[in-house]
Amino acid sequence: MTTFEQKTKALYQLHEELLTRKNEPVTAGNSGFGTFRFSQNGIYEKYRYPVLTAEHTPLEWRYDFSEQDNPFLMQRIMMNAVLNAGAIKLEGRYLVVCRVEGADRKSFFAVAESPNGIDNFRFWDEPITMPDDVIPATNVYDMRVTQHEDGWIYGVFCAERHDDSQPGNLSAATATAGIARTKDLKTWERLPDLKAKSQQRNVVLHPDFVDGKYAFYTRPQDGFIDTGSGGGIGWALVDDITHAEVKDEKIIYERKYHTITEVKNGEGPHPIKTPKGWLHLAHGVRGTADGLRYVLYMYMTALDDPTCVIARPGGYFLVPECDEYLGDVMNVAFSNGWIKDDDGRVLIYYASADTRLHVAVSTVDRLIDYCMNTPEDGMTTSASVETIKKLIEKNRQLAK
Repeated sequence: MTTFEQKTKALYQLHEELLTRKNEPVTAGNSGFGTFRFSQNGIYEKYRYPVLTAEHTPLEWRYDFSEQDNPFLMQRIMMNAVLNAGAIKLEGRYLVVCRVEGADRKSFFAVAESPNGIDNFRFWDEPITMPDDVIPATNVYDMRVTQHEDGWIYGVFCAERHDDSQPGNLSAATATAGIARTKDLKTWERLPDLKAKSQQRNVVLHPDFVDGKYAFYTRPQDGFIDTGSGGGIGWALVDDITHAEVKDEKIIYERKYHTITEVKNGEGPHPIKTPKGWLHLAHGVRGTADGLRYVLYMYMTALDDPTCVIARPGGYFLVPECDEYLGDVMNVAFSNGWIKDDDGRVLIYYASADTRLHVAVSTVDRLIDYCMNTPEDGMTTSASVETIKKLIEKNRQLAK
């Protein structure tokens, strides 16, 4: 066996060990990198290892295994990150549609499959070939996957292009919501981008028809980064998804001063339908001296009216902890995919620091309890103190 063949064999062995590594819930003794304060909160369990990283991508995507052409066995195409994944359970398979970012800063979509949703994720052989819209996008990312009542699986994602109205500014960009549909996550039909008066990122398709129409959760923005006058998570009904256009839009979850949603907020994955209402997972952003901080939060809306908020637990639901804090974009937790199992288990896929993908596990019952029984944000320090004092007094009475 040549040295090249030995190096290749060792590379495949190490990769296989990574792919088959068993994951386990985080406890105080096994986190490996400090204490996860919020993983013993009773709401969900985080898991010790990320489910997907750049190192999980197939070796064939990165290496040229021709000894003649690549005698030093170099990575010819380097991968930088695997993050923000849509998720779906299809024919008993746990599938995530990941955003994979190469060293060239271009993102693309790729499907990874797991037998249990927790570990042993493997990417399909090739990335998704996503057809272009009339005007090709420079970059696409952060797909929400919705199995819709109409029988199609839809992917709604951000399509980014340079803002040609500012030719001298190489950082000027525009964002629209790209729309595609599929039956198997392999062959995709591209539909025209969502038309709207404002720029749109983090757009999510509701899984059911509402009044016979397609319903979208939106996030109107004045610019590519700045939300500006955009008031929060919006709602819009569309007659024809093959020519989707936002004509009327209303805000259903508003941004507020000195909260986790002060700078911006947006829907995560599509909501989960439960007997008590729709469970929503979303992200909130606030400014800090160290930059923007992205956290996840939850809320619920009425079963018969997805625009009517019936539960609004105060504060964040999930934040980056320990090594999750470190990466390309620090202090970021983001989710655009979750899966509800038939037994009520909920797998929440979240990315940390725009670098890697994790899973947290809860149940529908626990998430409903969290939403319905967690106090709302009182909006002032004095209100927060009074809320804490009420809990203290209740526990004093129970201790008697």
